This record gives sequence, C-alpha cells and structure tokens, in this order.
Amino acid sequence: MRPSHRKRHKLKSEINVVPYIDVMLVLLIIFMVTTPMLNANVDVNLPQANARSLKDKKDPVIISVGSDGKLFLTLGDAKKEAIDEEGLKTKVGAFVKANPEVSVLVAGDRDGKYDGVYQVLADLQQAGVAKVGLMSQPPQGTSASDGRK
Repeated sequence: MRPSHRKRHKLKSEINVVPYIDVMLVLLIIFMVTTPMLNANVDVNLPQANARSLKDKKDPVIISVGSDGKLFLTLGDAKKEAIDEEGLKTKVGAFVKANPEVSVLVAGDRDGKYDGVYQVLADLQQAGVAKVGLMSQPPQGTSASDGRK
C-alpha cells in the first residue's frame, strides 16, 4: 500500500472582522435614532415675575433645572441636552472662558426644589462664571414691552 500524500493546509491566524462591523453599524443606527428622542420634550414650568427682558446680542447659555432635579444645557444655537453636574462645570466653564460676554441664565421649574437651582448656581461659581441670571415668565395679561399690566 501506498501512503497517501495529502496536502497540509496552513491554519489562518486572521480574525474575521466583518461580523463585528455589522454589529457596530446596527448599534450606530440604533443610537442615531434613539438619541434625539431622549431630549426632545423637556418642559420647564418657569415662575412668573414682573421683570424686564434682557437685550443681548449673543445667544445666552441656558441651564434648565427640571422639577425632578435633572439638568439640561443649551449652548448658543445648539439643542437642549441632558447633562450632569461635572459636565455642566466643564462645558459652561470652557464656553464662558471662550466667550466672556455671553449671558448665563438658569431656568428653574416652578414646581421644582430650590436646592436644585442653588446647586447649579454653586456649580457655575466653581466653573468661573461671574454673572448668572434667573429666568422667569411674565405674568399672564401683561404687555411684553415693559412687563406691567
């Protein structure tokens, strides 16, 4: 009998990355679809007050404090985004250093706790923001020009 001479195939030591790419693309699409839905409808019920509105040339930085204490940040023309305290300090501090003339406003929900607004004010002070304004809505039945009935 003759011994059979089979060719020995070398083992491939490569990783097939195609399935990983497919999974990453699916995850990317899922995050692209769900991310705008997370921040879409955040209503802050502002308190009413007889105050003049600010006339500012630049778009202000607005920090919204929801009734549940969650923080949302709007930088200039950007969309409102959810943010934590550390991110707030970092982003607002850097934005104000780059634009020292920009107004920083805090919009606290009327039904929220004072502690949430106070904590935001303390965080802004630590971030180096010198001037902070509080937002409100004019009382119902007032004219928009002077804030009086």
